[in-house]
Amino acid sequence: QVQLVESGGGLVQAGGSLRLSCAASGRTFSRYAMAWFRQAPGKEREFVAGIMKSGDSTYYADSVKGRFTISRDNAKNTVSLQMYSLKPEDTAVYYCAASPLIATTRTDEYGSWGQGTQVTVSS
Repeated sequence: QVQLVESGGGLVQAGGSLRLSCAASGRTFSRYAMAWFRQAPGKEREFVAGIMKSGDSTYYADSVKGRFTISRDNAKNTVSLQMYSLKPEDTAVYYCAASPLIATTRTDEYGSWGQGTQVTVSS
């Protein structure tokens, strides 16, 4: 497994922006597809965005499409999530995850998870 550490969470007003980052350990980062998930209190963890190993293909949940952008830098072992036009419904703990295969929406297909970073959007 690869070790993942998220950062960049915080408190923002509705309509604001935030950029989350995930730092991965090791020199095999490019072997993993990466994704961002989020979990709000009392709700199941849900898929937000995914990116393939090469970074050429991305996939987004309908709820964030057009507002969030996922990217990766394999040379620096990082994956980011740029969030614009944030809504109170985006409030959750955000996690990055790594899959040895492809980026999917299923949590059980990711073997490595970060500890999460809190994003709170006020109205």
